[in-house]
This record gives sequence, C-alpha cells and structure tokens, in this order.
Amino acid sequence: MKVTNKPILLVEDDQVDTMTVMRALKEIHVTNKTVHRENGEDALNYLEGETNDKPCLILLDLNMPIMNGIEFLQAVKDDDRFRRIPVVVLTTSNEQQDKLNSFNLGVAGYMGKPVDYRKFVEVMRSIDTYWTISEMP
Repeated sequence: MKVTNKPILLVEDDQVDTMTVMRALKEIHVTNKTVHRENGEDALNYLEGETNDKPCLILLDLNMPIMNGIEFLQAVKDDDRFRRIPVVVLTTSNEQQDKLNSFNLGVAGYMGKPVDYRKFVEVMRSIDTYWTISEMP
C-alpha cells in the first residue's frame, strides 16, 4: 500500500473481523501500520488528533455502535481536512440503501466481507493493488 507509509485506519467493532483484516494485510505483505478504532466516534477523534498521522486509507465497517459507518462517513466527507482520504467500506450489509448512502457520500469502494477467508484475502489484495498504483493528490 505504502503512500509514504502512512497508516491505514480500520474502523471495525467486531474483534473477529478486525483480526481477519489484520491477518489478511500481513499475509499480503502490507507494511503500513494499521490503526484500529471500534466505532466512528473514536475514529473521528483519532483523525482530529493533531499529533496523529493522517491515514492513506480508511477501511470502514457500517454496522457499529455509538457512531455507525454512514454517520462517520458523513462527518469525514464534510470536513475539508479529511474529505480526500479514500474510504473503502467493508461490510456484511446487503442493504441497497447502505450502498446508495455510501456512494452518495463519496466512498472510494464498497466491498462485501466474504465469509471464506481465502476470498477475503483476495478482496484485501485487490484493495492493496488498487491503492498501490493509484496516484494520490
């Protein structure tokens, strides 16, 4: 992934899904540090922290307590400091409205979380490949 080795922000409340993402990133040799937050509010606090490195990518779950993914996405895209950070939704949601809301708010991608681990690794590899070759402003 690289992009000057900025961190990846993972916003995910499920511990198993968090471990799966971390394991997949390690398996495909992504060397960026992963910063994990369990809900949108904590993730927003991280982004607003003056001393925290801004991420090169946000991996976002939608169904979370306190502040869900759509609310977080709205806050990020409304803020000039964060709106250019690409956000990829990783979710188990099959709701068409979630897809519409996500794309209306400017997500860079929307991926279903495959149950099968090998397929999940391939999803993560695709994300990594895309953001490795994509030129950022």
